Amino acid sequence: METIWDWITVFTFAGLATLLLQRSAEEEPRDQLWQYAPPAVGCALVNYVGNEGYHAPAAVLFVGVVVYIFKVLNVPVPFLKR
Repeated sequence: METIWDWITVFTFAGLATLLLQRSAEEEPRDQLWQYAPPAVGCALVNYVGNEGYHAPAAVLFVGVVVYIFKVLNVPVPFLKR
């Protein structure tokens, strides 16, 4: 845990794991296990690219991971009312 990318990706992955555990305990799971693989791999890729010093591509990849989590896994945005 030396760089900001380490912290950002670990927190994102922890949130993703919590979401997986919470949703897997539902009576009718709303998503499948394989849908969590792209953002998990994305976190690892963001961490690697960011730690190699390529901060702009890492930031773009990180935004992609977050968009995937909100759009594909249907996580509600807390500050938007539906």
